[in-house]
Amino acid sequence: VQLQASGGGLVQAGGSLRLSCATSGLFFDSNVMAWFRQALGKEREFVAASGGGGRNTKYVDSVKGRFTISRDSATNTVFLQMNSLKPEDTAVYYCAADKIRSVYYVLSDKVTDYDAWGQGTQVTVSS
Repeated sequence: VQLQASGGGLVQAGGSLRLSCATSGLFFDSNVMAWFRQALGKEREFVAASGGGGRNTKYVDSVKGRFTISRDSATNTVFLQMNSLKPEDTAVYYCAADKIRSVYYVLSDKVTDYDAWGQGTQVTVSS
């Protein structure tokens, strides 16, 4: 399984970025796909998750209304559109996959529930 995140960069506050995470080696629609982030000196935190087929999504409160997670089954890629960026969004962003094991699955916000991780992409928002 490989997850390759890209799209990070330096942007001014109020700007936008679109992160991408290309995957291989997994059954894409059978995985919850998520984004986490880790700021310098802090623990990794949940940002957003999308269920199989993108039918359901979950966001941390601090990004609701600003970030949108989406997925493309044709290319096995998950995206994170980030608008109205704030300096506190500065972090390394990681994509992650959690294999769906039940029809009653939930979108987890726990780092330990995810089976595979990408290498991270740096997002820096200047004030």
